[in-house]
Amino acid sequence: MSGGLLVAGTTSDAGKSVVTAGICRWLVRQGVKVAPFKAQNMSLNSFVTREGAEIGRAQAMQAQACRIEPTALMNPVLLKPGSEQSSQVVLMGKPVGELSARGYHGGRQQQLLGTVLECLAELRGTYDAVICEGAGSPAEINLRRTDIVNMGIARSAGLPVLVVGDIDRGGVFASFFGTVALLSQEDQRLVTGFLVNKFRGDVSLLEPGLDMLHGLTGRRTYGVLPFRHGLGIDEEDGLRVSLRGTVRESNTAPPVGEDVLRVAVCAIPLMSNFTDVDALAAEPGVVVRFVDRPEELADADLVVIPGTRGTVRALEWLRERGLADALVRRAAEQRPVLGICGGFQILGEHIEDEVESRRGRVEGLGVLPLRVRFAPDKILTRPEGEALGERVEGYEIHHGVAEVTGGETFLDGCRVGQTWGTHWHGSLESDGFRRAFLREMAAAAGRRFVPAPDTSFAALREEQLDRLGDLIEQHADTDALWRLIESGAPQGLPFIPPGAPA
Repeated sequence: MSGGLLVAGTTSDAGKSVVTAGICRWLVRQGVKVAPFKAQNMSLNSFVTREGAEIGRAQAMQAQACRIEPTALMNPVLLKPGSEQSSQVVLMGKPVGELSARGYHGGRQQQLLGTVLECLAELRGTYDAVICEGAGSPAEINLRRTDIVNMGIARSAGLPVLVVGDIDRGGVFASFFGTVALLSQEDQRLVTGFLVNKFRGDVSLLEPGLDMLHGLTGRRTYGVLPFRHGLGIDEEDGLRVSLRGTVRESNTAPPVGEDVLRVAVCAIPLMSNFTDVDALAAEPGVVVRFVDRPEELADADLVVIPGTRGTVRALEWLRERGLADALVRRAAEQRPVLGICGGFQILGEHIEDEVESRRGRVEGLGVLPLRVRFAPDKILTRPEGEALGERVEGYEIHHGVAEVTGGETFLDGCRVGQTWGTHWHGSLESDGFRRAFLREMAAAAGRRFVPAPDTSFAALREEQLDRLGDLIEQHADTDALWRLIESGAPQGLPFIPPGAPA
């Protein structure tokens, strides 16, 4: 068997990533050898595979749902926005240049179709089933000609398409109907049906609408997934800077000690790998919040400056907002600050950047003894080490090369007093190190906070993935899904006018 399915969506953030992961986990629990695939991903939330390839974190999470090691085959094209107009193109895990949206969609994208199809074919030759994730909406008629991630890949590989809609946003019936009606007759033949996501309430009240949708489109609904908190793991673009005050969903267990620990994360522009703080949010008694005002740092026990695709732009933003001065004051007062990757670089003395921003020499915040020079080659590694007496694993994704000239060693970076910096993403997922680091933060902040002795981030992630698998198993027609994966789209699906514009 070499089955496959494309999970498309009516919109971005409709739930494609988590539905794909849920289907993968359901299948692997049935003994199916399954792999995820996303031809083209636009995300600043990325991961480094063991062979040193950069892919979207969503595909790494989906590989974990399949209980396999992620590889570049699973996400051959990754676009990392660097501005409103351009993105870095990462091909097979390595950066190959910067392109404007017009340049990419004007020809480069279609040139990549061969590579994408080769990767998919290799996965399908290795696994029993490959569950593919689309991007945005397949009904983006302005981009259909060069599409390689939605109907373009479905048509080329003969994949049946399941369309996911987020009913919590409203308008899901119109979105389902309109998605099909804006596709060409050839594309419509592969769109087999729908999956409703994030439903609240009595499903029986929804059923008349689903029946009418079936009558209008000739396509059935394969399931209605209920709304569940805490399932948005490793999103592609799940956090917008405009969502100030957003609290990262946390473990509901009460704190072990007498106090909670408050963590403020600076919501800098082009923030990358904001999932670095998920391991903190998983700790009972740790409250993680994203902020963009200096006064919001006042009651924080720890401030995190996360990674960014635009280090110099983020530094300017911190100064414009008054956050830079607040961070310098915190450092002088010995109040904890942690900089990760771009956030680490911001804390240094100066940055020489002729690669990312091309701004030349830019003064940093000057609270850590390091100088940063941006190099053309990107560093992509999976380091291991020790800090605070504990083993630590992480991954690095950066052009900036740091020359540390003082302070105490901290992973690959340094610390001065209670200001800490490292290029390592994911270090806080190492349980022993995270607990030791939180004890340091609590002592520095004067909080009677005690880390839970048994929190396992890996186990919590597995529980989340099992919950996604449960959603599919309990609320989707798995027999019908299996037939789609195994046999493809059924014959005779009706055409819904008007179809794609000529």
